[in-house]
Amino acid sequence: MNPAPRHGQLETFANPAVGRDYEIVITAPEFTCVCPKTGHPDFATLTLSYTPDKLCLELKAWKLYVHAWRNVGIFHEAVTNRIADDLIKALKPRKLTLTADFHAHGGITTTVRVEHKPPATARRR
Repeated sequence: MNPAPRHGQLETFANPAVGRDYEIVITAPEFTCVCPKTGHPDFATLTLSYTPDKLCLELKAWKLYVHAWRNVGIFHEAVTNRIADDLIKALKPRKLTLTADFHAHGGITTTVRVEHKPPATARRR
């Protein structure tokens, strides 16, 4: 199995409207990782919703980061939290929600949602 991607692979650019709260929603419908128990692929749709502070996520880098999970053996809960942690480190957003909707395996689906909102005093302008 390949090693998990690092948050350093997530490129950013300057927020063009730092003084305004606005939401960016990005959907990645082709996310895959590998079940660490069976070795079977797990498919999910990732939906990232965030309010940027100083930085925005560069989409090509996001695509490459998402695809880098393809051969990583990891549980749904772990991968969703790890991706959220990497995004939070890279973006330092005002608010972030990452939802991973995993497709059915044996008739069971899983949705993992991570929400992040730092205290107002932690915001840097």
